[in-house]
Amino acid sequence: MGVLTLLVFTSVSCSYSRRFQEVRRFVAPEAQQGVAVDAEYVYVVGTRRIGKYDKQTAECTARWEGTEDGPIIHLDSGVVVDGKLYCAHSNYPKLPMTSSVEIWDTGTLEHVGRHDFGVQYGSCTWFDRHDGYWWAVFAQYDRWKHATGKGTESTTLVKFDGRRKELKRWVFPKEVVERIIPMSNSGGSWGPDGYLYCTGHDRSEVYVTKIPDRGSVLELVETMPLPVLGQGIAWDRSRPGFIYGIRRKSSQVVVSRLK
Repeated sequence: MGVLTLLVFTSVSCSYSRRFQEVRRFVAPEAQQGVAVDAEYVYVVGTRRIGKYDKQTAECTARWEGTEDGPIIHLDSGVVVDGKLYCAHSNYPKLPMTSSVEIWDTGTLEHVGRHDFGVQYGSCTWFDRHDGYWWAVFAQYDRWKHATGKGTESTTLVKFDGRRKELKRWVFPKEVVERIIPMSNSGGSWGPDGYLYCTGHDRSEVYVTKIPDRGSVLELVETMPLPVLGQGIAWDRSRPGFIYGIRRKSSQVVVSRLK
């Protein structure tokens, strides 16, 4: 069972016109990679395990765990769509990079399917649904540039149609790449304002981006403090303005509100 704590995060620079205020956090041993959320539950994602937590009580109601020799190697961010939990998955830190989206039934936490991306993009770190399309980021890392020929600057956002057919790609602007290097973009979630909010591997900040009118480089709108330590994030689409993230060093889920 998680331990629930109520507190407020206020140590944010007054120079920001908007800010995130931390309103809640609770302990979840799975809080190592990311989170997903629906109207009643928080799905906390570890490398090979998932915990389902009641949003009000922080009680764990179900768990799923893979085996070390099983097909699930490295889970990342997730999103809940129509009663299914979709989690980004890769063979990180192995090379060549392979990726898939793994799917669970949110009611039972039974693994019910997958979509395989193969080796064509990189390491899938997050997956989301927005504006009738699927969106995913495939990371590249400076730490393996000597072997792959691609560094963090080659991390790519891909837009897919309903059948996961690629429609378009974008890369991140230099200002973001410089903040996430030598790792990559770890989390992403489309906000209620139509902006794409992205996180790195370990900084307590979120990069607010948008799709450019032309070209293939995302536009950075602003960088905002967020009381997480990188990793996966998820907007609560049942409560606009609330965003979930994690602090992996203390195995905590953090809930914040955009003010």
